[in-house]
Amino acid sequence: MKRLTRREFLKLCAAGAIAVGGSSTLFAIAAEAFQKSRQSVVWVQGAGCAGCSSSMLNTVEPEARELLKKLINLHFHPVLTELQGFKSIVKQYAFARENQGRFILVVEGAIPKAEKGQYFVVGDDENGSPVALTEFIKKLGDMAQSVVALGSCACYGGLLSVKPNPLDNTGLDKIFTQNKVINIPGCPPHPDWVVGTLAHLILYGMPELDDYGRPQVFYRGLIHNNCPRRQYFDNSLFATSFGEEGCLLELGCKGPLTHGDCSVRLWNNGKSWCVQSGSPCIGCTEPIFPNLTMPFYTRMPRIDLPGINSTADTIGLTLGIATGVGLTAHLAGNALTGRLAGWRKKGGEPDE
Repeated sequence: MKRLTRREFLKLCAAGAIAVGGSSTLFAIAAEAFQKSRQSVVWVQGAGCAGCSSSMLNTVEPEARELLKKLINLHFHPVLTELQGFKSIVKQYAFARENQGRFILVVEGAIPKAEKGQYFVVGDDENGSPVALTEFIKKLGDMAQSVVALGSCACYGGLLSVKPNPLDNTGLDKIFTQNKVINIPGCPPHPDWVVGTLAHLILYGMPELDDYGRPQVFYRGLIHNNCPRRQYFDNSLFATSFGEEGCLLELGCKGPLTHGDCSVRLWNNGKSWCVQSGSPCIGCTEPIFPNLTMPFYTRMPRIDLPGINSTADTIGLTLGIATGVGLTAHLAGNALTGRLAGWRKKGGEPDE
């Protein structure tokens, strides 16, 4: 099978191609490349719920069994492999030394740093001394070809970093330099983001990243831009309770400041996504999640962002200008465009 160029790969990987049936084509070709390489992967779990592993196992193209048995060489996973405890620490260090620069380290979950990491010990070394997660990850990461932070907890601290955060849970951005780590945030991340990123690493090396270390092919655009409720926002029509038609901004939607392709890629084998099921976006792919996106179902308060202090009405516009993908101005005059014939006002009469 002809090898894809990087440009062709990125086009197939984009959510637009997935939406028109490109997923099976993409991963059939990627699988061919995977089989030629069978990249070794060491998967470490920090503080978390294992939801990112669960999401990865929901991959459809390729299926999880094919991914784990044929496409990658999963040397270690705390749930999926038998190796545990003392033996796992010693063998992983030995594996890393023997394969220095030839394996990918995947880290899932936050990293507790308080008291030099002693609140999260992964096992004992050959001398019987406890090995803290921080030390374990740093040693493995320094010998890895690439380090992938999987999920918002591993990327930026996520839910485990909610204030007051007594364990000082943090992401890999506080362990390694940014150019060492690829962030795949989300709570949890979409399985396509995981498989697509691994495929890019194996085929072409480091993907193009944004300012927060995320692969741009998956995190380039704002959720708001392709939201099916966007027309309501443009016409200043907002739902005030769950189940109503209208933009979900007043119910806490963080779509105007959240990057990802959920609204086009969809979840659960293309079945649905948060907003389609009636829930506002909670901003789980952003570094400010969750401390500055809570309460999840309350309209965004004033949020401090680099260079601005703004309300939700202008955050999307300001970020859009900064990233080149922006929002149209949210003006009251938009309600006069007539694009929502049939919208019922509070009085119950449809617009003419």
